[in-house]
Parts: sequence; C-alpha cells; structure tokens
Amino acid sequence: MALLFLSDAARGEVFRAAFAKALPQVAFHVQHAPDPAAVRWIVTWTCPDLSLYPNLEVIFSVGAGVDQFDLSAIPPQVQIVRMLDPSIAQQMCGYVTMAVLAMHRDLPGYLAQQAQGLWQDRPATPAAQRRVGVMGLGQLGLAALQALRPFGFALSGYNRSARQIEGVACFTDLPAFLAQTDIAVCLLPLTQDTRGLLNRELFAALPAGARLVHAGRGAQLVSKDLIAALDSGHLAGAVLDVTNPEPLPPDAPLWRHPKVIVTPHIATRTDDHAAAAHVVAGVGASLAGQIPPGAIDRSKGY
Repeated sequence: MALLFLSDAARGEVFRAAFAKALPQVAFHVQHAPDPAAVRWIVTWTCPDLSLYPNLEVIFSVGAGVDQFDLSAIPPQVQIVRMLDPSIAQQMCGYVTMAVLAMHRDLPGYLAQQAQGLWQDRPATPAAQRRVGVMGLGQLGLAALQALRPFGFALSGYNRSARQIEGVACFTDLPAFLAQTDIAVCLLPLTQDTRGLLNRELFAALPAGARLVHAGRGAQLVSKDLIAALDSGHLAGAVLDVTNPEPLPPDAPLWRHPKVIVTPHIATRTDDHAAAAHVVAGVGASLAGQIPPGAIDRSKGY
C-alpha cells in the first residue's frame, strides 16, 4: 500500500519524514508511483488521471479548499479530504482583522492622500456603529468573528444552514443579512451557488457606503461589477486577497483603483509540518476503516 505525493518536492520531504516515523508500513512516493495499483492515497492540489490508480481510496487536498477538483470526475467511492491546519484559522483571523480595520478607518483614502502629500483627516465612524458581517460560518468564519469581538463592532453572520453564536446576529436570508452590513467579509467556499455571487445585485443590496473584504475564492467575484459599484460611490472600498483570474494580470484595473487594496492570495499559508500531521492522521483513520478528519460532504461541495 502506498501514498503518492503530487506537490512541492521540498514539502514532500517533510511529509516523507512524518510518514517514516508514524506509518512506516505505508510506502511514500513523490510525483511517481512504481506500482500505481498500490496507491491508496493521493496528496495533491489538482487531480491526476485517476484511471491509473484503481485502488485509490482518499484524495487529500494540499489546501484548505477542494473547489479546484471536478467532483463529478472523481469516483464516488473515493473520499475527498480538505486540509485541516490550526494555523490556517489563526492566519485568517489576522488577515480579516487587518482588512476590516483598513476598511473601518478608510486606509485606501489615506493612502491616496499620502500619494498626494495631503495631510488631512477623514470622517470616522465609531466601531459600535459599524456593522461587520461575515459570510460563511465554518471554521474560518467563526474564528474571524471571535477575533473581531474586542473591537466593539456590531457583528453578524450569514450561513446557508442556521447557526446560533452568542453576540452575533445570524442570518440564513442573504438579502436581510446584506441590508444591515457595512463591511461584508466573504469567507464562503466556492460552490455552484457561490460562483459569481459577489456581483452587481449583491453589491446593490448592501447599504450605500458599504465595504467589502474578500478572502473566499476568486471565482466568486465579478470584478467589473465591483469596479462599477465603487465608481458609482455605492461601495466605499474593498480589500481583495482573491481575484478572478489569479494571478491578477498586471494591467487589471483593480491594481490601480484608488478604493481597492489587493494582496496576492496570502491570507493563509499551510504549515508543512501541521499539514503532514493532518495527512498522517487521515491515512491512519483510513487504515482503521474510519472517515478521515476533514472529509467533505459531496452533496454540499465542501
């Protein structure tokens, strides 16, 4: 029985050492398996030709998401596991906090003034009067809300299924959520329902002067609609860690828009050692006939 690692070779050596220590009975191969029929587990970002691996049981994503996979092309008996790394939530908390505060204190406006050599204060809103809403109340969304609590914002959350969170107004009705949100933080997974969700209609449903923090998936954003909402004045600013396409082309208007801050998909980075421990635990569960931690629900796509 073997595991095939289809990712960065240096990271693969971290995984190899973890498996040699914890599961020495599992043959570990990077990029190529001498006997494809022996491969029961694959660690990858994109799917190889699965017809080569007739005994495949589990695909482990090297990232927190699985939307890069075409689920319909993966045999139903193969489990798909997303990356669980405690540091991912910690990193996302830091990014969301930074971005929300940048929007709350109008950092794009001050950066524009700096470029002009203009020393001038800008209107400020007390945190208690700023309504921050998080879209997606999974592990990352819950962690982000917890990180935002100390600042005194009025917090809310949107999720497809109902949630109850102390001190947070929770919604399953997206229009109702948007109508009372001044800074919308998108942490939704990419599904057929969320692809292109950040569009003209959604921006129009936000209050005038609202702002966007997008750290979900690039394909959720309709860039031209965001630019139109910013240019019209309906939206006051945006922080984007993910874009469509990625990487964002050098001539893309978002790079130079005065109300936009762009970062190159760096909100979170998987820690190699934590990722290796997660995959070791998942293979151990698989060997024991159990469901690996992080296995997705295919009906939901995450």
